[in-house]
Amino acid sequence: EGKELAEMYELRESGAQAFSDGLKPIQSAGMMVKALQYVKRFNGVIIQVPDDQTMAAHGLMNEGIVSTRMGLPGKPVIAEELMVSRDIALAGYTGSRLHITGISSPRAVDAVYKAKQEGINVSCSVTPYHLFFCDEDLVTYDSYLKVNPPLRTRTDMLALRQALRDGKIDCIASHHLPQEYDSKILEFEYAKNGMITLECLYGAILEAVPDLSPEHTVELLQANPAKIFGLDTNSIREGASADLTLFQPGNKYRFEMSMIKSISKNSPFIGKELTGKVVGIITKKSMRLN
Repeated sequence: EGKELAEMYELRESGAQAFSDGLKPIQSAGMMVKALQYVKRFNGVIIQVPDDQTMAAHGLMNEGIVSTRMGLPGKPVIAEELMVSRDIALAGYTGSRLHITGISSPRAVDAVYKAKQEGINVSCSVTPYHLFFCDEDLVTYDSYLKVNPPLRTRTDMLALRQALRDGKIDCIASHHLPQEYDSKILEFEYAKNGMITLECLYGAILEAVPDLSPEHTVELLQANPAKIFGLDTNSIREGASADLTLFQPGNKYRFEMSMIKSISKNSPFIGKELTGKVVGIITKKSMRLN
């Protein structure tokens, strides 16, 4: 319930790399500052979902013209921006490390970028669906598009794409969240948040931002996350264990239900034209091709 700290030092000793409250944004500033101070002892990272839930707690989508037309309660983008501003201030105060995941406001991205320029140890990630969809796509009340933070306006979506190009966003997080059939195929109000993204993430990114270079894409998906969370950066060298992904940047295709290997099928990308396809992996001594 966000009221007590976990035994983070012991968890770190057992191999934990980063800490969060899962899908729940940490609402208490007092709890957040304690967590940041605690992980500073071992250079840990706190992950935060940017959402002040005291503002429009029952909002179902982005507050704006589209939510008004659809008659759905909205969640204002300032709920995200307030949380980001607060947590940046706390990270600066403690001198600790903070990662904001699922950022969807261009103004919040700019706040993170400015904080980094000022020496505050903060980073951020964007989801593939905030780059691909916007609130206008919700006019059909497609519950597969119900997520938190919610899809923002088309202007916001395009600004996020540009921020990705400009290097203001550190990495892309899948926010892969499987849901059972009955949790999604019902009235929008009662549907659970989240979608599956792992199996189409690469194609969705390049369809949304086709001018991303392969080098920049690898930085966003592998090198930068490894750096932020203290993981080994894989390299191709003689004698190293193979841990490779094989992909075709120019491969255009329609994403179909049959391509989903997950048990859950809650993907709004089904039927969408995508660009860029993962065709296989090589891990240690095994190979798997799609």
